[in-house]
Amino acid sequence: MDDKGRMSRLSSLLRRRGIVLPSFEIYGGVSGLVDYGPVGARIKRRVVNSWIEHWGKVPNVVEIDSPTITPESVLVASGHVGEFNDKMSECKSCGGAFRSDHLLVGLHENPDTLDSSELDDLISTNGVICPSCGAHDWSEASAMNLMFQTRIGAMGGSRTAFMRPETAQGMFMLYPSLYRHFRQRLPFGAMQTGKGYRNEISPRQGMIRLREFNMAELEYFIDPEDPPSIDLSRWPEKVRMVPDPDGDHPSEVDISIEEAYESGIVKHPTVAWFLAMTMQFLEDVGVDSSKIRFRQHASTEMAHYASDCWDCELSGEHGWIEVVGIANRTCHDLESHEKHSRSGLLRGWRNFETPVKESREVLKPVGSVIGPAFRERASEVTEALSKLSDLPENIPFTLPLNDGSSVEIEDGMVTRSLQESVVSGEYFTPHVIEPAFGIDRIIWHILDHNYLELEKEGEGYTILALEPSVAPYDLVVLPLFDKDGMGA
Repeated sequence: MDDKGRMSRLSSLLRRRGIVLPSFEIYGGVSGLVDYGPVGARIKRRVVNSWIEHWGKVPNVVEIDSPTITPESVLVASGHVGEFNDKMSECKSCGGAFRSDHLLVGLHENPDTLDSSELDDLISTNGVICPSCGAHDWSEASAMNLMFQTRIGAMGGSRTAFMRPETAQGMFMLYPSLYRHFRQRLPFGAMQTGKGYRNEISPRQGMIRLREFNMAELEYFIDPEDPPSIDLSRWPEKVRMVPDPDGDHPSEVDISIEEAYESGIVKHPTVAWFLAMTMQFLEDVGVDSSKIRFRQHASTEMAHYASDCWDCELSGEHGWIEVVGIANRTCHDLESHEKHSRSGLLRGWRNFETPVKESREVLKPVGSVIGPAFRERASEVTEALSKLSDLPENIPFTLPLNDGSSVEIEDGMVTRSLQESVVSGEYFTPHVIEPAFGIDRIIWHILDHNYLELEKEGEGYTILALEPSVAPYDLVVLPLFDKDGMGA
């Protein structure tokens, strides 16, 4: 059959066969929301189960489940309250709101790397028209936070919260429990599947850009000074890689993951391992391997928490679309949560090969003075003094306490002395490598890549040739012709 209109025919099939349909259709539908029908829900469940089974084979990765409602304080610490934004341009004629970078698709190679003034200049220079009314009178691009806000509790005692934009923060909150579970030994990982929420400015492209979507994420905690050893020789096949054009390897190249790591295109061994494992998973669930590529983020488009990020993109009816993001989040999240929560539980411990003798100057509290001066807070002051790493040159000085308050330390309250000790190890903040999968986008490309329009003896027919691992039915028995009693 002619490729023209293929996507329309595929979308019609998905609706007709109860695979994917618009939500709340009898009330006009809602952009950015879809339903999985009786067949689609089976496919989705099997894709998710395949993902869990794929990563569950890794011996030090466990599954967890955390709430979708997240307190504001968590997302302030993570940076989402301040940074989880898209630029929005509003049509002054009809009032329609659109993502500014989407208005420039086809006019700029990578519009989501542009700042507000650059977006405004290009929209004006190119005479971009409103998709709704055809006018070209735009407001200045402004940032819009994409999280859905809600309240926990009722009336005056309620707390501000948000519907989670990612499952990752729930796994960071569970780090102390995970660290105990794995007996204080790194590396280890936690994986989670479930819903995420993003109040898209102008959702489009069906399953590609949703306001409520299905995610599958894994947070892998490592010692940055002792990353796990890897063997990339298991994946000799080549894949298209698109490095950062401003980096050391600006050219696209077809290369194996092992060669990409050895040549420095992929800098971190654990990131390289996740690239290979991701490619294997996608092939296992029926994605066409010739339509897979990995694209490295430029520094201008990097997420606020990442030091390096690779997108796995799939080619289909919508062009190249990101379906997986593999990010080196370094210690950003754990350090930020430690700072905001004042918790000391978000660290790891590494032993030295040989214990080290140390001597350092300390301020020892004079109990007979500290006690009467600070009364019930004397123990807090003593603890804060013991944790001082940079001693003040002069006394008096201001001493910060754990609760954010401070006290004045006067002459006679402390004495300087030299303390000697044998140190067997040190605390450190683990780094995190994260592969984040968009399940809906993956399902769309599985359907797209395996939707076949064939012709036999002059008659056209359609096949959805899914891999057994994600097919909605393992076996079906159907009659070849009508016969009395067989339709009952």
